[in-house]
Amino acid sequence: MTTGRPFIVAIDGPAGAGKSSAARALAAQLGFALVDTGAIYRTVALAARRAGIAFDEDTALEALLPGLRIRFAPPARAGEAQRVLLGEEDVSGEIRTPLLSLGASAVSARPVVRAGLLELQRRLALAPENRGAVLEGRDIGTVVFPDADAKFFLTASPEERARRRHAELLSRGESVAIEEVLAEQTRRDRDDSSRAIAPLRAAPDAVQVDTTGVPLAMVVERLSGEVVARFAAAGAGGRR
Repeated sequence: MTTGRPFIVAIDGPAGAGKSSAARALAAQLGFALVDTGAIYRTVALAARRAGIAFDEDTALEALLPGLRIRFAPPARAGEAQRVLLGEEDVSGEIRTPLLSLGASAVSARPVVRAGLLELQRRLALAPENRGAVLEGRDIGTVVFPDADAKFFLTASPEERARRRHAELLSRGESVAIEEVLAEQTRRDRDDSSRAIAPLRAAPDAVQVDTTGVPLAMVVERLSGEVVARFAAAGAGGRR
């Protein structure tokens, strides 16, 4: 662990592997801040769409970024996810549509966007009030925090991932066929893994965890055990 900074946990993996749920539960259990980088890219895609900017218009995207105020706020009710704010507007629900899932993948492939958001992600995680921070995304352990104190790469079978995403959409009242969800997932996996800038891949030193058929509580227990052991080994237990 780098002296004088919060303990950093990186959780990477493809959509539907359980990153968001695991990161949220782990951060709450450890008392760490949670930085959902996927939500940040989704919010950029939303802002671009509202401004009439195509997801591959680099010049326009680069000009858009400095004016965006993206931040996280506590959940409105206990048990819910933290809120994502664009300025003062709560866009938590709006950014979770299939269209913006693909939009997030598209804008995250643009070098100007990744460069523009790198500092924001690091600043949110390294805020001095944080005892530690859990970041989840696709390039946390390889690009955003290659020196993270604990790195994980979550995976699951394509069918399991599509089933989870389908259930999530249905719970929000969105009617979509699971075949459509699987097709969208396959396309996003291909785009995320083949992009030239920060492709989806496991860091060489990441602990790989297959979540297929594994209850969330057991996944979190696995991650927590590793983090607690490393936190103690680093001598960080009495820092705060």
